[in-house]
Amino acid sequence: MHALKTLTFSLLSCLFFIAVNAQQKKTNDDDKLSLNEGTIDSQFEYVIQKSNNYQDYKVIKKTWLYTLKAHTMDTLKAIQKNLVDTQSIVDNQATQIDTLKRNLSETKLILAETNEEKDNMALFGLQMSKTNYNVLMWSIIGVLFAFLLLFIYKFRNSNAITKMAKKSLLETEQEFDEHRRTALEREQKVRRQLQDEINKQKTIK
Repeated sequence: MHALKTLTFSLLSCLFFIAVNAQQKKTNDDDKLSLNEGTIDSQFEYVIQKSNNYQDYKVIKKTWLYTLKAHTMDTLKAIQKNLVDTQSIVDNQATQIDTLKRNLSETKLILAETNEEKDNMALFGLQMSKTNYNVLMWSIIGVLFAFLLLFIYKFRNSNAITKMAKKSLLETEQEFDEHRRTALEREQKVRRQLQDEINKQKTIK
């Protein structure tokens, strides 16, 4: 029973505290309201709360209405200016985006051309892929190497033939020299024999 009373007292105390704080907050908010400061909403709230009541109507001072109207017009003008500035910023950003898109397209095109040039090789003014270029170059190298081997073979063969021809010529020259020497000896022998016969004939006479 005592605990129930304590709980009831605590709840009532909390409700009283909340009510006092709410009233104090409302009073503070009312004190903060102003016709010349704050937002348009707070200025309207000031006019509503500070105006007099007459049955179901509110009696508002004309000066407050004119002031509120002026503040509202200023706020609308500021909002309109902000809208114009925002639209200008949006237009500028749209222009920049278009420029960036064009630059991006040009960059992509340049990149594609660069990749194509990187993947292709120019040969005699003709564009060829690297694979075809490598195949052609290695084919040319292979043909040139084959011609080199053929030239070496022909050279060695010709060199061997030349050596054989030189050797044969040397042997022929040696045979010719031997034949000429033999013929010369034979001629000398025949001349001596002829001279001997001439001498014998002179002796007989």
